[in-house]
Amino acid sequence: MTMPRTYACVKKLTSSSSSSAENLAKKAKSAFGSSFRRLVSVKFGNEEEKQFGKLNKGKKFVALWGNGDYGRLGLGNLQSQWRPKPLFSSAFDNQSVKEIACGGAHTLFLTENGNVYATGLNDFGQLGISDYKSYTTEPLRVSGLPKEVMKISAGYHHSAAITVDGELYMWGKNANGQLGLGKKAEQVVPLPSKVECLNGVTISTASLGFEHSIAVTDGGEPLSWGGGELGRLGHGHESSILGFLKSSSEYTPRLIKELEGVKVKSISAGMLHSACISENGAVYFFGERALEKMFFGKANNATTPSMISSLPFSKEVACGGYHTCVITNGGDLYTWGSNENGCLGIGYSGVAHTPERVEGPFLGEPVSKVACGWKHTAAVSGGNIYTWGWGGSHGTFSEDGHSPGGQLVCLYPFTLCG
Repeated sequence: MTMPRTYACVKKLTSSSSSSAENLAKKAKSAFGSSFRRLVSVKFGNEEEKQFGKLNKGKKFVALWGNGDYGRLGLGNLQSQWRPKPLFSSAFDNQSVKEIACGGAHTLFLTENGNVYATGLNDFGQLGISDYKSYTTEPLRVSGLPKEVMKISAGYHHSAAITVDGELYMWGKNANGQLGLGKKAEQVVPLPSKVECLNGVTISTASLGFEHSIAVTDGGEPLSWGGGELGRLGHGHESSILGFLKSSSEYTPRLIKELEGVKVKSISAGMLHSACISENGAVYFFGERALEKMFFGKANNATTPSMISSLPFSKEVACGGYHTCVITNGGDLYTWGSNENGCLGIGYSGVAHTPERVEGPFLGEPVSKVACGWKHTAAVSGGNIYTWGWGGSHGTFSEDGHSPGGQLVCLYPFTLCG
């Protein structure tokens, strides 16, 4: 889950053209006046020229923008950034970055060498560096990972890394068992800890939400654990021997029985809901208000996975705060759920109870990637990054690293070049 008001991408620098400035920020009609924003490659101004000019053409670098409180952007300060700012390889001991994960107020970076770096808020040890720093404004290397890492994920207050041999390590807040370390584990784990109960199991991917986690084995089996309120784990309501409802929290990874026999290829954990896509392209949804919003009945929540039959065969899913996005096999983008600040990109401000296709710039080019934050969305199409929804906060930063901020619909976006 990409969290509130922070954007990041890995980009290659390409040559610019001043004439392309005329195409800046093309807009699709909507209740917000600007449903999508795109910035094509333009001639840099003096400030950008100084920063981006340090890079060689064709060389990868990290670009970040959005809310900068607690140092989550890793730029050495607490300032919000309304245009993409580069983060150079020197911040990662001269290693290239291949993957980024944005959490509640922290950010993880995975280098090509398999090392993990973290920046931002550390109130629950989610940075994996120590428990004495409350936040850091520059990336620090995560301690205690004994092997090369191939994938990372960031939740609201917790983090995860999957090693090259499929071992899962987790750290951060553990109040509801979201680290999968067992019921007796500490509620705050400041350094990476191996999920021992998964010994002999190879994890291929993981996604972290607000206080829950989900993962998929190399055999396509979906597991979930952590806080299970509102059905976000997909395990349903269960009673104890005495007839009382059991705690909804799971302290170790547990197979989602309703999906037993279904091979899962894509998963995502949102704020209070989850979703996955099977190997054959079927989309399953569970958690807060899933049944009601998908017209499956009057129940407020889907405590076990329900298939969304109205969607075409799909390949990727992303869950945000209260909305969900799916990319179909044909590259179409569908969204549904809460539409606060226009995060669905469908041209009007109301809630979408069923999946709706996002049109605008995506009618001519297929969507290849999508990510959701709390109230914002970003997608890659035709080599460009498009963003819409809540544009972030901007205000006066206090000394403790917190920004009271304000609100702006639509962030100034950036182009992802090939």
